[in-house]
Amino acid sequence: MTEVNRYQEAVAAGMLPSEESHQALLQSIVDVARAIFGAEASSIFLLDETTDELVFEAVSGHGEGDLVGMRMPSSTGIAGWVLVTGQPLVIDDLQHDPRFARQAAEQTGYVPQALMAVPLVNGEMTLGVLQVLDRARDRVGSIGEIDLLILFANQAAIGLDLLQTARRARSVADSGSGLEAIVARIATLLEQSGDEESGLRLLEALEAVLARLAR
Repeated sequence: MTEVNRYQEAVAAGMLPSEESHQALLQSIVDVARAIFGAEASSIFLLDETTDELVFEAVSGHGEGDLVGMRMPSSTGIAGWVLVTGQPLVIDDLQHDPRFARQAAEQTGYVPQALMAVPLVNGEMTLGVLQVLDRARDRVGSIGEIDLLILFANQAAIGLDLLQTARRARSVADSGSGLEAIVARIATLLEQSGDEESGLRLLEALEAVLARLAR
């Protein structure tokens, strides 16, 4: 990432909602997905490229409140397969599927019998995986199950991308040095000030300056 790009990302921290807002969006997506499919659980994994791990970012149903933040190798089980292949998957008998990582499931405290999973893709980047566990059969109407889950995945991918951007910008603000840290801290202070109109004007001006520097 170039120096100018770091400045632009720092500005973005003040122009986007907080990490908490993005996390709340992801939580609402898994809550609604679980309700619509009548499932026992639903979860969103984020790929942490630094550690090559899948991280629980949002969980609804079994494991809710306990699993967020839990990590596993990115190649683990069905989620790992979907992440690597980029293909959605529906399995109605996990016990006889060699891709199923039963030991990893046991560590979460819930071992499903059936599963649907789709990759979370933004542009050319696969950011994570959305899973629905033990759905109720014949719950979905005219639209196909996997097509409906992909609609949820599209929204989740946007939420994950925004969450990652906010976290990177926050990291610059907290531990960076030089101009990028100054810009990030300005963005943070403006976000906290509550003066949205003035803050937005200043941030837009900063963004315009950085865009010229990037040319």
